[in-house]
Amino acid sequence: MSEIKIGLFGLGVVGTGIVKILENALNANASIKKICVRDINKPREVAIPADMLTQKAEEILDDPEINLVVEVIDDAEAAFEIVSGALKRGKHVVSGSKSMIAKHLPELINLQRENNVAFLYDASSCGSIPVIRNLEEYYDNDLLLEVKGILNGSSNYILSRVFDHNESYKDALQTAIRLGFAESDPSFDIDGYDSLFKLVIITVHALGVYVNPDDVFVYGISHISEFDINYAREKRVKIKLVAQVVKISDTEFTMFVMPEFVNKNRYIYSVDDEYNGVVIRGECYDRQFMFGKGAGSLPTASSILSDVMARSHGYRYEYKKMGYKGKPEYTTEPLLKVYVRYVDTPVTELLNFDSIEQRFISNEVNYVIGQIRLKDLKKGRDILAAPDVFLVNIPVFFEDLDN
Repeated sequence: MSEIKIGLFGLGVVGTGIVKILENALNANASIKKICVRDINKPREVAIPADMLTQKAEEILDDPEINLVVEVIDDAEAAFEIVSGALKRGKHVVSGSKSMIAKHLPELINLQRENNVAFLYDASSCGSIPVIRNLEEYYDNDLLLEVKGILNGSSNYILSRVFDHNESYKDALQTAIRLGFAESDPSFDIDGYDSLFKLVIITVHALGVYVNPDDVFVYGISHISEFDINYAREKRVKIKLVAQVVKISDTEFTMFVMPEFVNKNRYIYSVDDEYNGVVIRGECYDRQFMFGKGAGSLPTASSILSDVMARSHGYRYEYKKMGYKGKPEYTTEPLLKVYVRYVDTPVTELLNFDSIEQRFISNEVNYVIGQIRLKDLKKGRDILAAPDVFLVNIPVFFEDLDN
């Protein structure tokens, strides 16, 4: 491919990192021609010539010299308009907008095919970890059984401060916000939605199946209490926010995002601070582990650069697994084992447990451990959203292989 002329949308944390990295990327054969921003006069960490900045998307989308659009803005609706507009105009696109991609991926795949262009987005899932391209290329077979891991650095940083540094959840959250590991409104991260969107994207490349995010059960860590933390410590486990997609048979798979009790013999037990860790399991190779920084200016920008350089070699996702015969179907029927802590909400009456193995009742707090179907957790979302309730998954898949 000839020299890449980039039209960049967004000059925030990630966009600034892209500018910095490209300045020192000797072999990228790429340069930024134009940058679209909301406020041209905003002070910035990097010096940008005034004529490179614009507030009009069309100056990039309609420029025939620009052959690659890089989109790293924080508005999902605007990101979709930019990406879809670029693809329709025959421009290749690199993006890191996981919520936009997760919600619109089928349409974006069709636009790629209709306009013979490439849309790359390794930066959307796990920052510097090249999980998408690995799933797309190296694991391009029927042997994949599970992808599971810590996909959100903000929630992981908070839980690391709690379990490794004995901070309270409230203090750990404030530390994460102060240091920039979490936004001033951290709900997107701590409620699990960042992990959910990444999991939806990963599933397309792992199994060749798209599942709408609205159909996937997600539960975050915002209701964790000192009781839950002390319970985990007594059991010598940590609580991590874990996302997973797993084949439960040759014909079915399931997926969800939940806090999980993680034992010391699990790879993700030692994934701490703002790092991500992904375990990939297959029929013939057991487990393989990928580890790295999942967010931040330079780690994410390095993933963007990797996609830019991949385009210089003509690379594109082929979505081969979406054309496979006998793809597994998504199901929410599996029985899960869960811990549910509550105070006043009568969870045992309101949730449809198949069986209850343990029950603890006191004047101040209660908990129950039992088996429940994933579909019943989905039905019980409003119950589980009560401020006195906290849910933790107790792993059941492949446990016999991990001991």
